[in-house]
Amino acid sequence: MKFLQKVPGSMRSAPGLEWALWKRLPLFLLVGTLVPVIVAAILWWYRLESVDPATNRDIARYFYIAVGTVVLHWTLMFALAIGCVVVMVMKGPAYVADAGPLMDADAPKPLNDTKTA
Repeated sequence: MKFLQKVPGSMRSAPGLEWALWKRLPLFLLVGTLVPVIVAAILWWYRLESVDPATNRDIARYFYIAVGTVVLHWTLMFALAIGCVVVMVMKGPAYVADAGPLMDADAPKPLNDTKTA
């Protein structure tokens, strides 16, 4: 038995924004990662020249903010990738997951008709 069978005559929908985002996702991931890393690297280099402990503490805080920004960005890009894949699958051809016969296909059971007073 096949896992998923295509419904005969089903058509794919036209590609849309999901493919444009999917193709640019690596670029978004790279740029969104490099910008905070470059800023943190510049501040780290500046820290090596600084003697003031307050400046070092502020630069360390900016470093942690950059790490948090990168992790948040990766999480958002992962969610965007999942969304793109879901839309691609939904726009694809229709599939039949379980084409087994129904027991009451000819005469479906009526819904519970409860009379309201």
